[in-house]
Amino acid sequence: MDEIRVFSPATVSNVACGFDILGFPLDSVGDEMVVRKTKEKGIVITKIEGFDLPFDINKNVASVSAMALLDVAKPEFGFEIEIYKKIKPGSGIGSSGASATSSVYAINELLGRPFNKLQLTEFAMKGELISSNSEHADNIAPALFGGFTMVKSLNPLEVLQLPTLKDLFVVIIHPQIEIKTFESRGILPKMVSLSDVTKQISDLGGLVHALHTSDYELLKKSLNDHLVEKHRSKLIPYFDELKSKSIAAGAIGCSISGSGPSVFALAKGRQMAINIELIFNSIFSKSNIDFTTYVSKISSDGVATI
Repeated sequence: MDEIRVFSPATVSNVACGFDILGFPLDSVGDEMVVRKTKEKGIVITKIEGFDLPFDINKNVASVSAMALLDVAKPEFGFEIEIYKKIKPGSGIGSSGASATSSVYAINELLGRPFNKLQLTEFAMKGELISSNSEHADNIAPALFGGFTMVKSLNPLEVLQLPTLKDLFVVIIHPQIEIKTFESRGILPKMVSLSDVTKQISDLGGLVHALHTSDYELLKKSLNDHLVEKHRSKLIPYFDELKSKSIAAGAIGCSISGSGPSVFALAKGRQMAINIELIFNSIFSKSNIDFTTYVSKISSDGVATI
């Protein structure tokens, strides 16, 4: 095989109580990428559609991740990349993670799969570094592994796959404003209270147990962010109203997707998710801010060949 086309899903990271460690992929929202072998060694980006991203291979998340893989694999040929970007950069639903995941997955397939998913995650994290000034895997892991994932450790890297409840849907509203990940990280406090950490750990444990036992009520009690949400929510218009009204209407929980500005709500069943989407639409229709909403099943699969 000399050419491959792949789909890499958008992802929700943090998931309220799981700052920097929890994430899950969306079923039908994501990027596409074409990668083909070339005679000359190295990486070249030949096409970018959708959004204005750099062709410079040292500045593009996809190519930086790919070069990290090639530094280890050392093939006697190179690759050219076409990027069909459908996830807006800075949207909070894993745009850079999708780019990083697509390139390493595609090249690994063309090389005959010499690397496992954990190794691919490590390569893709090098791309995330140029996007957010930190190596984190809470978008990359769910995009590669599929389903709910927990990044238990970065050094050494350890990713745990958690159960994905079959009736769980996600509703996302993406206001068309941009919040850079590194800027969103910059407003977070350097010190947090011990009581907040205790509550966060307790809710994280509750969420993990709820996924293993299909306990939707426990899941609802556990989707709380005590550390980050109160700081980042100030950057997101109507956040408090989105959260209060969606939960009042029956959402399991509502919080910020990644570093924002997207907001997600979890719902049991498609109809409840559609109802919450209508609430999100009605709230933002009062503003002069363009926005997009998505309703998706949480995908049990990650990046895949088209």
